[in-house]
Amino acid sequence: MPTHASVRAIRGATTVDRDTPEAINEAVVTLLKTILERNGLTEDDLISILFTATDDIVSTFPATAARTMGLGAVPLICARELAVVGSVPRCIRVMLHVETDRSRSEVHHVYLAGAKGLRDDLPD
Repeated sequence: MPTHASVRAIRGATTVDRDTPEAINEAVVTLLKTILERNGLTEDDLISILFTATDDIVSTFPATAARTMGLGAVPLICARELAVVGSVPRCIRVMLHVETDRSRSEVHHVYLAGAKGLRDDLPD
């Protein structure tokens, strides 16, 4: 029986030790590549990507890193994360909207570096 692609949202997050363009680029590229690999996705499956960053990230846009890996044709947008007391510092979060034949329970959300504990309720 053929499967039908659905629109799914895939979440992820990572942190950087320093607010530098190089550190942000490396962390975002690693995060996005890991999400794509774990979910068997290609650029053609991507609808859009939303990035948020905490107030202590100001040296570059996380979306710039996505463009360096060839995702410039995918709609990208950056926003500011809420400044909540006690939240994870230097944190970049991402939500990818994708077309996939995976069910919700088969989608792999990815949390790396200091963001690993943000969603420890999700399966790896």
